[in-house]
This record gives sequence, C-alpha cells and structure tokens, in this order.
Amino acid sequence: MPYFLLMTLPPERPMAAYLKLYAATTAIFLAIDLLWLGVIAKGFYQETMGHLMRADVQWGAALLFYAIYVVAIIVLCVRPDEPTQTVLRASLFGALFGLAAYAAFDLTSLALFKDFPVKGAVVDLLWGTVLTGSVSTLSLLTWRSLQRG
Repeated sequence: MPYFLLMTLPPERPMAAYLKLYAATTAIFLAIDLLWLGVIAKGFYQETMGHLMRADVQWGAALLFYAIYVVAIIVLCVRPDEPTQTVLRASLFGALFGLAAYAAFDLTSLALFKDFPVKGAVVDLLWGTVLTGSVSTLSLLTWRSLQRG
C-alpha cells in the first residue's frame, strides 16, 4: 500500500487489517476479472478487439494497473473507516468509479485510435461498471467480516 495512504489510516486500527482487506479485494477483483476476460468474454474480445491485441500479455503493466485500481476502490468506494458507509453506497460509488475509470480507456481509445470498435467499448464500459460495483460491495462485506473477527 502506498506510503501516503498509510499516513491517513486511523491509529486505532492495526495495519494488518488493511493489508488483509487489500489482499482480499485484490483476490476478488482478479478472480472475477480474469474469469470474465479469460473465459466468459474471451471470444467477444478476440472478435471485436483481436486486431488490436498483443500476442503476449504484458503482466507487469497489468499487475500495476490492478495494484493501483484496488487501492482506489478501497479508498474511494469501500471507505472502510467511514462510520456511515452502507453496502448500497459502496456499490453505487464503485459502479460510478468503474464507469469513469473504464471510460478513460474506452472513450479515449474511440477518440484517438483508428478502428477501435464501438461495440467493444460499450461492453467494456458496462463490464467496468458492473465489476467495480460488485468488487466494492464484496470488499466492504469482507471488511465488516474482518472487523467481527
């Protein structure tokens, strides 16, 4: 977890709780996203964006994205130390954040890249919205479970 975020954590909570939440949220995100990308929608992405894809995934860049994105989900959507946080709020903030984050890629790609497929962008925007809303919800429920002990 980045140092500047560690400085903002309440001192009454042990760091281990946040690290467990980060690890759990990362595992949840990876499991769902890799199931989607590697199994459920693999054919769709090959069909619509295959001409743009690399033959080999650059895992360093992918893992860096996941690491940064999970921190953002926890800080901006899950908000584990917000006493009035609700599951609905985490889900809605997650969905909005997912839409915005995936729009940064998909809409910029539509604006700048020749032959970037509209159909692929729309599906990816919807996926980012659903994925991030779902992960935010599951992450908050995980946090509450960790706090109960």
